[in-house]
Amino acid sequence: QVQLVESGGGLVQAGGFLRLSCAASGSIFNSAAMGWYRQAPGKQRELVATITRGGNTNYADSVKGRFTISRDNAKNTMYLRMNSLKPEDTAVYYCAAGYILGATMVPDYWGQGTQVTVSA
Repeated sequence: QVQLVESGGGLVQAGGFLRLSCAASGSIFNSAAMGWYRQAPGKQRELVATITRGGNTNYADSVKGRFTISRDNAKNTMYLRMNSLKPEDTAVYYCAAGYILGATMVPDYWGQGTQVTVSA
């Protein structure tokens, strides 16, 4: 059984930073592409960043240059370093495991989500 557990969310002032972690159990991590999604109140869930097993990354335009996705395959853990946070980054952030399809990701598994709130 695959489990994805996020941590690291919280309340931060605009301009600050947070680092999210996603710990994966099961064998999925070694074969899967991983990604971070977010969902703000009243909005659809959107893809933030993806990383393949080999370390190739892709980012939404809204976070390019501010967020960095990474993974430690030995620890079955993925990270999202978020710098220069803006109030519009406020959302529930979800970890996902799946596969890359073209320019996007198809998630097979989801974490439970972690709240990120950026105050002005």
